[in-house]
Amino acid sequence: METALQRAVRTRAKNRCEYCLFPELFAELPFHVDHVISRQHGGPSELDNLALACCFCNSYKGPNLSGVDAESGQVARLFNPRESKWTEHFAWNGPWLVGRTPTGRATIQALRLNRADAVAVRQLLMRDNVYPWS
Repeated sequence: METALQRAVRTRAKNRCEYCLFPELFAELPFHVDHVISRQHGGPSELDNLALACCFCNSYKGPNLSGVDAESGQVARLFNPRESKWTEHFAWNGPWLVGRTPTGRATIQALRLNRADAVAVRQLLMRDNVYPWS
């Protein structure tokens, strides 16, 4: 992937994961440029299909386009940062993410956004008023 395209993705994302909003500044590993719709599903390597993702969100998402809504048990599309606003699907309850929609709940479950280590780190960063960034 071209360096200019990767730079454009990072700039648009303000150097934070577009799924969990974690800032790359505090990450141990560099973030990935994720194909929202994976290449194996025909997703192009174009700005409109790319998102910045931390290593955890990227690895748990993989090529998946959907997950299960924990509330209804129904299959729902995963959050697409190119099509939707983050705040439409997610809200904060302290360091925990809460899904406002089936898409939000399915994304939280599929990407394991409330795993214990993530919540603990977010709690520390929130205490210091450095996360989440708006």
